[in-house]
Amino acid sequence: RCGPIRILLSDQGQEWKSIVVSYEEWMKGDLQKTLVFGQLPKFQDGDLVLFQSNAILRHLGRKHGAYGKDTKEAALIDMFADGVQDLRVAYIKLIYQEYETGKEAYIKNLPNHLCKFEAVLAKNKSGFLVGDSISIADYSLFDVLLNHVVLSPTSLDSFPALRKFVDTLSARPRIKAYMDSDDFKKLRINGNGKQ
Repeated sequence: RCGPIRILLSDQGQEWKSIVVSYEEWMKGDLQKTLVFGQLPKFQDGDLVLFQSNAILRHLGRKHGAYGKDTKEAALIDMFADGVQDLRVAYIKLIYQEYETGKEAYIKNLPNHLCKFEAVLAKNKSGFLVGDSISIADYSLFDVLLNHVVLSPTSLDSFPALRKFVDTLSARPRIKAYMDSDDFKKLRINGNGKQ
């Protein structure tokens, strides 16, 4: 769930350090007691400590100019980020609860989700979901689309605007450098290894 955060930080040229907690360490339970909601991620920015991946992403979006140029754009960014979250929740349910029994049906139904984002990107000639600059909704959509291309390599074949979106963001110099890094390549897409 930290994918969009890492991508945003990389694209914005920010230095950051990721501490990955092993399954064994997590299962001891000691760390969980120190976390507000008993779960990761935890993000520290100076003396500000945040939990919840979407709260972290919104904070970074506001801080780094990836939250629209005004309140109208910010509201639309929130709307699209929530739409991406709906797709992410469905994906997570598949990966962790229904992978063996539901993968085929999920992939068959995936175009019903993707077509909404395709229509928006085809209409907005900037190549972004909202306005004319990248936002947290774009980082989130990009991350979830990368996961879906691994799940089903042909998933974007009928969606030229989404394919162009993924290709364009993948080619942004700092995102490309991050995705070419060993740190990115060794990350597991999902905690259970299913993809």
